[in-house]
Amino acid sequence: MYSKIIFRNFAICVLCFALFSNCKEASKKATSNAAATTIYYNGDIVTMESDSPVYVEALAVTDGLISKVGTKEEVMKLQGEGTVLVDLQGKALFPGFIDAHSHVFGFGPQASGANLLPPPDGGVASIDDLITELSHWATPENIALTGWIYGLGFDDSQLQEKRFPTKEDLDKVSTEHPILILHISAHFCVMNSKALELVGITENTPNPEGGMIRRMPNSNKPNGVLEEMAAIPYIANAITPKTPENMAKQAKSGIEMAKSYGYTTAQEGKAMEQHELLAAFAEQGIFDIDIISYIDYTKADYLKTKWYSKEYINNYRIGGLKITLDGSPQGRTAWRTLPYLIPPEGAPKDYKGYPAIPKDEDVADVYRMAFKNDWQILSHANGDAAVDQMIKGMHTASNEYGIKDRRNVMIHGQYVREDQLDSLKQLNVIASLFPLHTFYWGDWHEQLIGEELGQKISPTRTALNKGVRITVHTDAPVALPNLMRMVWTAVSRTSRSGKIIGENERLTPYEAMKCLTEWSAYQHFEEDKKGTLSQGKLADLVILSKNPLKTETDGIKDITVLKTIKEGNVVYEKIDSSK
Repeated sequence: MYSKIIFRNFAICVLCFALFSNCKEASKKATSNAAATTIYYNGDIVTMESDSPVYVEALAVTDGLISKVGTKEEVMKLQGEGTVLVDLQGKALFPGFIDAHSHVFGFGPQASGANLLPPPDGGVASIDDLITELSHWATPENIALTGWIYGLGFDDSQLQEKRFPTKEDLDKVSTEHPILILHISAHFCVMNSKALELVGITENTPNPEGGMIRRMPNSNKPNGVLEEMAAIPYIANAITPKTPENMAKQAKSGIEMAKSYGYTTAQEGKAMEQHELLAAFAEQGIFDIDIISYIDYTKADYLKTKWYSKEYINNYRIGGLKITLDGSPQGRTAWRTLPYLIPPEGAPKDYKGYPAIPKDEDVADVYRMAFKNDWQILSHANGDAAVDQMIKGMHTASNEYGIKDRRNVMIHGQYVREDQLDSLKQLNVIASLFPLHTFYWGDWHEQLIGEELGQKISPTRTALNKGVRITVHTDAPVALPNLMRMVWTAVSRTSRSGKIIGENERLTPYEAMKCLTEWSAYQHFEEDKKGTLSQGKLADLVILSKNPLKTETDGIKDITVLKTIKEGNVVYEKIDSSK
């Protein structure tokens, strides 16, 4: 009797499997034979599937999915009565862009606040320029957005004065309204006197752990410049609108900016309470591209909600945790094993930056928590001392919980050493590097750490040669989320002065494009849905004015996004100013 029951159940299972397989095959066949919604042809359609460029003549989209890629003759067989034919007219079609690390919550403030970036992304080259820009922005309507005067992107290394603005400078704009300006690294801010009074920072306020309140000469009075954890708790309040309507308005402006640069998937690389706003925006249906958040380890309970999932809910999900181990190399708060050649004003000659979390055991505990729960974790580590701390903590956690396919990521790694790349390979850690620094701060890095080490920042080629998986990123709003400028810097490694920074670390244009398509999809556990133009994947696409694989290197940075397409829907189209 027992054997008969076993046989009967086995037979039922075989029948069910056969029926399921037949249904699945029938569904697949129906999808591939159904009339296409849209067909793209007559351009450089690059699939990004292979180790070298593969071109196809046409691509069909059906109900938000890629239903066919191949010759024009093959794909046109899917043309139906309602099929929209898109003649690319020689333009380039790629998979939609996935930036491996950015802060999409900051895109809204960047799009709506005062633009304090230096050229070529802005016009602030001096402190007078900064004061002028803030003054022009500070209209009653703009101030009403958050109650603050705020701006993003000032860069002391590019100001004529080669110093940080202070509260006295900002007081020239207003002493009535609080002012906060965010450094281009997002690791510093400056407040005016009114803002310092509002948040309660006085001469008696001690430096917080992992941060510093800069003081006036020969005094304990704050000069307005706040570093790291002295700044971070106050930034969101100054740049976040106070009403739901204004919050939604600001968020939409940031998403529009992202789409204009080809993003179909954007990342919030360090969410705390911001997650609650992003989740609320998702519930309201504000997002028409995918947003993935990484939650600061201090807010790990958010990973126990419905939002922590491999599937998006209204284009939003939590992907894992984030830990920040040090600061900014250009701001000299990155934690090094060797002293900076030019210490910050008032710092000792042997200044090496400092850790965000001083105790190694505390860091190890965070990795233990992530490894135990099989949570992916992104680790911000710029200086090599911070990378050492990361590796030590991960070794401790992996000894207890093993090395699995968690796809943990080192973020930035500006000063990562070659021996540390070997450890990343051993620990199965992805290196998301930041070659945009070669343009924006390459000349400055060489002054800070010396020419020999300065040539090795963001060692993309060395990492690839060692078998480490890599991606590259913009870290926007640190810079504009301009992904084609990112590709150009990864390929050219050219500084503002025109100097080549790390010629031997250059990527090919195809490798750089891999970094923001297939390889970034893998980093997010989304390689089965995104990253290549393959049948059955989401129709996340971007149309470019030129093909970066066929463009002279210096012209790559000038390539523009003509259309951004999310699951078959055009969510951004560049306005033709010539018409």
